[in-house]
Amino acid sequence: MVNKVTLIGNLGKDPEVRHFENGGSVARITVATNESYRDKEGNWQNLTEWHTVVAWRNLADRAEKELKKGSLVYVEGKLKSRQYKDNNGVEKYITEIEASTLKSLEKRERTEHNSPSHPSQNFGNESSQPGQDFGNQTEAPDDLPF
Repeated sequence: MVNKVTLIGNLGKDPEVRHFENGGSVARITVATNESYRDKEGNWQNLTEWHTVVAWRNLADRAEKELKKGSLVYVEGKLKSRQYKDNNGVEKYITEIEASTLKSLEKRERTEHNSPSHPSQNFGNESSQPGQDFGNQTEAPDDLPF
């Protein structure tokens, strides 16, 4: 059985982060994904889906520091469903994505004090992921075969 979600989308608002007395933290981010299609009349339609992503501990801390509304982000995780009672005692159900990897896909600004940066910043596990940053190469070689 597999429970895996992969998203690339934009943050709808800044991450909402809570810090706990034990030093832990949790971030809730809202990610919008877009899909375009042609309707029966041949006109392009855009469909936006909103996803709630939850990140724990180090992922939450880094999301708080490095992500903001509008940021393009890569998310890997799993679907988690839970239920709770609201203030009126009504039982509610929610499905969220629990992130195992968050990766900013934003280009970082170059400054005089740092080398050119990579177009992505990894969050989470360090295993090989699509678009992963594989080292600190500051210049492209001039002898590429293409």
